[in-house]
Amino acid sequence: MTDLTPVTFIATDLDAIAGHEGRVAVIVTPEGKLEQSARRANRLTKGAVQRFVDSEGFEKVKPGQVTSFAWPVGMAAEALDVVCLARNHSVEDARKAGAALGKARGGKAVLLAADGARRVAEIAFGLAMRDYDFSAHKTDAKDSDTGVTVMCSKPDEAEAAAAPLMAIAEGVFMTRDLTNEPANVLTTTEFANRLVEMKDLGLEVEVLEEAELEKLGMRTLLSVGQGSDSPSKVVVMQWNGGEKGAAPLALVGKGVVFDTGGISLKPAAGMEDMTMDMGGAGVVAGTMRALAKRKAKANVVGLVGLVENMPSGNATRPGDVVKSMKGDTVEIINTDAEGRLVLCDVMWYAQDRFEPAGMVDLATLTGAIIIGLGHEKAGVFSNNDDFCDAFLKAADKENEGAWRMPLGKAYDEQLKSRIADMKNVGGRPAGSITAAQFLQRFVKEDTPWIHLDIAGVASVKSATALAPAGATGWGVMALNRLVADEYETE
Repeated sequence: MTDLTPVTFIATDLDAIAGHEGRVAVIVTPEGKLEQSARRANRLTKGAVQRFVDSEGFEKVKPGQVTSFAWPVGMAAEALDVVCLARNHSVEDARKAGAALGKARGGKAVLLAADGARRVAEIAFGLAMRDYDFSAHKTDAKDSDTGVTVMCSKPDEAEAAAAPLMAIAEGVFMTRDLTNEPANVLTTTEFANRLVEMKDLGLEVEVLEEAELEKLGMRTLLSVGQGSDSPSKVVVMQWNGGEKGAAPLALVGKGVVFDTGGISLKPAAGMEDMTMDMGGAGVVAGTMRALAKRKAKANVVGLVGLVENMPSGNATRPGDVVKSMKGDTVEIINTDAEGRLVLCDVMWYAQDRFEPAGMVDLATLTGAIIIGLGHEKAGVFSNNDDFCDAFLKAADKENEGAWRMPLGKAYDEQLKSRIADMKNVGGRPAGSITAAQFLQRFVKEDTPWIHLDIAGVASVKSATALAPAGATGWGVMALNRLVADEYETE
């Protein structure tokens, strides 16, 4: 797994600024006030920092932004980074400032003089989150043996505050790594093996193989993977950090390690992006890692259905009828609408076995949600207003875009089948909504449920605030916050 940038917290030492090699970062306020370390850097550079602050260019600098000066005179550093940050800054601005430093770091050792900053741990978190590079398959990749040293007035307090944040960042990195991996590496077996390794963190992990899935009646899930040589699996991860016997929160993820569309074959152009179709399962895995790493005082179970959707002589055909674990029959109209067939069986199994206090499923489910919401927000569907509001509040706190979408019985009309209980698609109109309506049929009446369609946010072509282009890890922070706010005991 990609390692986090090592971050060390020490007491402020102004004398260290002159001789540090690599990069030195100091803080100035939007009003142009230089913090103590910035004043020292200003003297060393013969007033360069103050001249910048007094310039017209500084007026355009926004909180959280970083301006870099290469080879500053009077210092051993390769660069001096001037961070614009108000004393009464927000969490978002602190993370944004850290992310800007992470983007600029370039593998160099960083000395961050964070005197005057209230949220030192959040700055370090933003830096660690943005300083990510998936280079596992680059032969010329070089591991950075440098880290970040943060100077502040209370380093012990900052380190303690940063520990749970770095646990979250590690979970996000796991999600990004899984989502970025090519399908010839991340097979269903390899995916399951990586989850089993998390037993070392205290998670209970079990892998259900095809014979057991057949016995349980998970025929819709198995129908998706039957055209592939990779065996279909369900992995169950339990974290029992809350009250003994308390009903857990269930997280269910779609893990299609590669999606050709099956017999309903996708166009060749862009099919290489379908390595990310296991993004929902990746978020579940990363969230479970984060909860275990920070030892969350809650009971949470994560379940992922791992399959590969391939065309072959044994693949499911359009027009086939399969029976779900629930017992409902589904007419397969389009084999490229496979994610809901994976999720419905795993969701039913999760409710049968764990009787959860609430259930959240995540999936890169529909292109329709991208048409509706672009790459800024995930689609949120729910049968419970309180549960949904709690998640939306958590997502907003973590600045992870999410927008509630409607559900309604009228959309069920599009799923009617002449020969089975339902079809797996409802046509082009309201495609993301009819997909959610399909899943809702597998939610028990007394189960609070949220469906997250993350097709637009799981992997993106351009950098985001806390991630480079590629897999974002969207959802780990929001789900962790939901657990912390709603399910953790004192």
